[in-house]
Amino acid sequence: MILALGTTQTLAWASSYYLLAILAGPIAASTSMSANGVFAAFSFSLLISALAGPRVGRSIDRFGGRTVLMLSNAFFAAGLFVMAGASDWVWVWLAWAFMGAGMGFGLYDAAFATLARIYGATARPAITGVTLMGGLASTVGWPLTAWGLAAVGWRETCVIWAFAHLFIGVPLNAMLPRVRAGDLPSPADHAPRIGIDRTMILLGFAFAAGWTISTGMAAHLPRLLQDLGATGTQAIAAGMLIGPAQVAARIAEATLFKRAHPLTSARLSAGLHPLGAALLFFGLPGIALFALLHGAGNGILTIARGTVPLALYGPENYGYRLGILGVPSRMAQAASPLLFGLLIEALGAGTFVVSAVIMLAALAAFCLVRAGPAKIDGDEPG
Repeated sequence: MILALGTTQTLAWASSYYLLAILAGPIAASTSMSANGVFAAFSFSLLISALAGPRVGRSIDRFGGRTVLMLSNAFFAAGLFVMAGASDWVWVWLAWAFMGAGMGFGLYDAAFATLARIYGATARPAITGVTLMGGLASTVGWPLTAWGLAAVGWRETCVIWAFAHLFIGVPLNAMLPRVRAGDLPSPADHAPRIGIDRTMILLGFAFAAGWTISTGMAAHLPRLLQDLGATGTQAIAAGMLIGPAQVAARIAEATLFKRAHPLTSARLSAGLHPLGAALLFFGLPGIALFALLHGAGNGILTIARGTVPLALYGPENYGYRLGILGVPSRMAQAASPLLFGLLIEALGAGTFVVSAVIMLAALAAFCLVRAGPAKIDGDEPG
């Protein structure tokens, strides 16, 4: 089950979140759009995924994740097929509308909620296992998309990714366990009220800050590194270090930090990006070290997004809570590609200073969260 979910998560991230780092230029040129216009459509898709998050989480809490994740593959495939045939901005935005639904139904939050539905409070190792594989999405996705662009063109590359969702993603997600009739909730069950307490606010801010930087770097890192003086080949090579660094950090989290509170890992993850940014101005070795540290921080932060709420609040209503926590993150992600594009135009490599400050603020927020179980007095039937 972990192998299946890890594979489908790698596919989902590689064919959506990491797609435009390679294809934004060709899509813009073929549809008479600007590159920033294409990233605006991507931002629109993230808004759709943010709005879908709480409802998706609640559905998984109630009925399990099998059907939801299979639907995500259908949405991804539809979006990629529409993208492949796009002739102008209307079709590009429609394609990203489908992709936004796919991301809302099928990225990490949905996978984490599915695992919590199956394993309960003991889901932390399973969450780590899935993210170990998903951490290779950029390492797999960027070279495969670049190869497809060079070999057959960007439209055909989108078609290939669409078929991968239908013939790899759907069968693998179909392997997830069905919910037994006795496990189904009563029709009288209503969505709970999730109390927005101090801990929720701090976590919401910290995760939103972290995913702002993660999304901005995923979309613009090769361009930013070239502004520092790296060649295109060196920038791509540095980007390819991020995936292995994410995986190595997740292995460390699963072994060295497995007995530590997830907040310890979260705090560590928030501090690695600023440390890497401080090393960037030491030439090519500094660029490589930044990629490794940024990737490691991003890798651990992804696990923390699933494990910290589970440790503080427990498995009850976990998917719904994760969906609510994900709303500010997805909103921030939606603005991040366009915001970083504008920052790069204004500041160039100085954008790394801004990203370091944002992650230091996330570190401060994590430090203000108490490691003990959070109060859930506000969680009552609605």
